[in-house]
Amino acid sequence: MEQIDPRLKQSIVDYCSKYKVQRIEPDSLDTDTSVDLDLDIVAIEVELFLAEFAEHFCIDNSKFSWYKYGYPKGSTRVRILKTMFGYKRTWVKQLAGYCYKPRFKVQVLQTALQTGKLL
Repeated sequence: MEQIDPRLKQSIVDYCSKYKVQRIEPDSLDTDTSVDLDLDIVAIEVELFLAEFAEHFCIDNSKFSWYKYGYPKGSTRVRILKTMFGYKRTWVKQLAGYCYKPRFKVQVLQTALQTGKLL
């Protein structure tokens, strides 16, 4: 897996701790990490996350549209699985992946950081 930019990694960790979204380990982040499924940033929170990301890194997000990815709404089934069993177990991650297809990955943010545009 491709390594994530350290500035981006720190920004994600800071956002999650600042808004108490979910406690995450910085070493567990990679480009295949899903913003909506793995980090549990969905609905209006993802809008705030993207706005802070664009402002912090001076990224042009004027051309960004959810039509390409699908709007991340979250899933009640996944939330129940995470609550009952935790999300660190492999089988919970696999089952959650069957219940809800991740829509927005950290790879998109990594690309935006490299190009300067969030598409």
